[in-house]
Amino acid sequence: MVTGAGHGIGEAVAEALGRRGVAVLCAYLRAADGGGDGEPVAARVRAAGGRAAAFEADLAQPASAARLFDAAEELLGPVDTLVNNASGWVQDSFDATRPDAVGRASAPVTPETVAHQFAVDAQAPALLIAEFARRHRERGADWGRIVGLTSGGGELGFPGEVSYGAAKAAQTHYTLSAAAELARHGITANVVHPPVTDTGWITDEVRAFVAGSATHFHVADPAEVAETIAFLVSPEARLVTGNVLTLR
Repeated sequence: MVTGAGHGIGEAVAEALGRRGVAVLCAYLRAADGGGDGEPVAARVRAAGGRAAAFEADLAQPASAARLFDAAEELLGPVDTLVNNASGWVQDSFDATRPDAVGRASAPVTPETVAHQFAVDAQAPALLIAEFARRHRERGADWGRIVGLTSGGGELGFPGEVSYGAAKAAQTHYTLSAAAELARHGITANVVHPPVTDTGWITDEVRAFVAGSATHFHVADPAEVAETIAFLVSPEARLVTGNVLTLR
């Protein structure tokens, strides 16, 4: 199961896993402009001889976790790999009077920005991991993989995107807790912190920011990030768990 599979990194991960013979449920939520549909990537996987299905769900709704697993089991079989990629990104700030480092305007922190961000980026991954673990135990499985996607500014938070950074930090803690608690069930859990990735938002200002940064080395293609995630969910990554992997 790959969430946010209708666009960007999630789409690239679904396609990469499909090429490796993994049956993939492409979870998505269609955007207001019609973008983000998971069916095109599922269709490409099937056209290449793989197995895939698309299923739309709003991860801000707590009941979506069980619905997604029910759909996966009905369409493809039990889930042994979970990639928590989807984000409900909003850009909020405690000082929304000035643009961020790459010139983007921000909104003030409000109950709505906090609730929306945490519902998709923290609550949903936690509930999906819980559902994954429950079903894994009930069927007596002994192999599983969990990967989360994070972002942020490290120890000083994520200035300019404060709710996004905080929600991603929460997801990281949930995932690392899963690594410790679920290891005895044969499950690994890791978090990937991608580099600046061209999912359609990269501007000349962003490229200039990366070029002048001491901590950002590349503007990556989603397919490059997907290769790392494909390794983490492979049998060869059996000993890789409980990590936050920062890609640069």
